Amino acid sequence: MAAQHDVTQSWRLGALELAAAYAAGTLTPLAVVEALGERIARLNPKLNALITINPTAREDAAAATARWAEGNPLSPLDGVPLTVKDHLNVEGLATTWGNRALAGRIAEEDELAVARCRAAGLVILGKTNVPEFTLEGYTDNALFGVTRNPWNPALTPGGSSGGAVAAVAAGLCPLALGTDGGGSIRRPASHTGLVGLKPSIGAVARAGSLPQVMLDFEVVGPLARTAADAEALYRVIEGPDRRDQGSLWARPATSAGPLRILYVPRFGEQPLDPEIAESVERAVAVLEGLGHRVTRGALPFGLEAVDRFWPMMGAAAVAAIFAALPQAEPVAAERFRALAAQGRQLPAADYLGGWEGIRRFRERVSRAFEAVDIIITPSAAALPWPAAQAYPPEIAGQAVGPRGHAIYTGWVNACGHPAINLPAPPSAGGLPIGFQLVGAFGQDAQLLQLAADYERANGRGWRWPALVEQTTTG
Repeated sequence: MAAQHDVTQSWRLGALELAAAYAAGTLTPLAVVEALGERIARLNPKLNALITINPTAREDAAAATARWAEGNPLSPLDGVPLTVKDHLNVEGLATTWGNRALAGRIAEEDELAVARCRAAGLVILGKTNVPEFTLEGYTDNALFGVTRNPWNPALTPGGSSGGAVAAVAAGLCPLALGTDGGGSIRRPASHTGLVGLKPSIGAVARAGSLPQVMLDFEVVGPLARTAADAEALYRVIEGPDRRDQGSLWARPATSAGPLRILYVPRFGEQPLDPEIAESVERAVAVLEGLGHRVTRGALPFGLEAVDRFWPMMGAAAVAAIFAALPQAEPVAAERFRALAAQGRQLPAADYLGGWEGIRRFRERVSRAFEAVDIIITPSAAALPWPAAQAYPPEIAGQAVGPRGHAIYTGWVNACGHPAINLPAPPSAGGLPIGFQLVGAFGQDAQLLQLAADYERANGRGWRWPALVEQTTTG
C-alpha cells in the first residue's frame, strides 16, 4: 500500500501530483480542500488574492472523493482545486468585475470554460481579485482593495489576473482560470514565476460571459506552476461550441524538429529593465541548447495599426460596459467615467476603420509566420512595482506612460495568436522574470510542447516565495 501523504503539505503539490495521489489513495479531494481552506484563511489576508469563497467547495470535494473511491473519476483532474478570476461567471457566486455596484450580482450560469471545469470534477475554491473592469495592469479596486505579490507583498502581482497568480504562487490553489485581453495572463505570470497560456482566438470557446467589450482580443486561459499542469487545465477548457461561431478545433503541433525562432530582445527605443533583458537572454540560450534555430532581430511587421486601435477600443469598451450595466457607472473610478465619455463621442467610422486596420494586421502577422515558427520577447518591460501604484512611472531611467511596462503583449491579442509566459532566471533580488513564446495561429499544442521541453532542459523546479516558505505547515 502506498504511503500516505501529509495533507498539511498538500498545498505544495501541483494539479497532476494531486491527481496521482487521489488515484493512489494517498490523499482525498476532501482532505486537500479542507487543508487549503485553513491555508487560505491564514495567508489570504496578507495577499487579498481570493475575494469570494465558494460555499459548496467542501461538498464538491466530498463528491469527488466518493468518485475516486469508486474508481469512477469524471476526468484525470477530478477533485483538483481551482480558482476562477472575478471576470468569469460562476453560477451562484457574485461576478463583481471589481465594481461596487455589481457586488450583489449573482451569476445565473457558468462561463463555458467554468462549466467545462465543473463537468471534469475540478473543485472551485472561489473567485480571485481583479482591477475594476479588468482594464489595468495591476490589481486594485474600491470594492476589495489591493492584491499583493507573494514574492514581496509590498509589490503588485500585476493584472488583470493578479488575484489568480497570487493564489497559485502562494500555494492557495494549484490551478487558476484567468483571462487575457492585452497580456492579463502573461504579464502577471511573469511577475509571479508562473506558466500562463493565452490561447489562440477561438481555441477556448466563449459563452455565458460578461459583455465581451475587448472583442475577440480577450480569451480564457490557464495559470499553473508547471507547463504540464497548465496543459492539463487547457485540455479541459479547450474546444469549440456551437454558441461561439468563432471557436475552432484544436490543431496538432506541426513540427517535431528544430523550430525557427525569432528572438526580439526589445521594441525599438522602448525602455526595458536591464535585469529582464539579461534574464531573457539566458532563457533563450536554453532553447538554443535544445537545437532550435534562433535568430535575433526586430518584429517582421509594424504595430501602428494596433497602436491606433487600442485607445479607441478601450474608450468604446468602457462606454459599452456602462450601456450594458448602467448601475456600474455612478460608482466607477473617475478615469473610467471619463473614458466612457470619450467612447460615446467616438465616430463609428473611425472605430470601424481601426478594426479594418487590425484585420490587415492579422494578415501581415500570418504571413510573417510562414518564415518563422516562434517569436520570443520579454513578457513585461518592468519588474513588479508598488502594489497600490497603477504602473511604474520609470523603466531603466526613462519616464514611461501607463502601458510602458506592457508593450510586449497586446499585439499578440490583436493578431489572435497563442502565447505562453515561462519563467526566466530571477532578478538579483529574487523577483520572478518571465518571457513569452508566440506561436502561429492555432498552434497552441506546439507552444505547450516547447514549454515542457524548456522546463525539462532548464532543470530548475518551482521555488516558493519566502512568504510561503515561512508557513511550512498547513
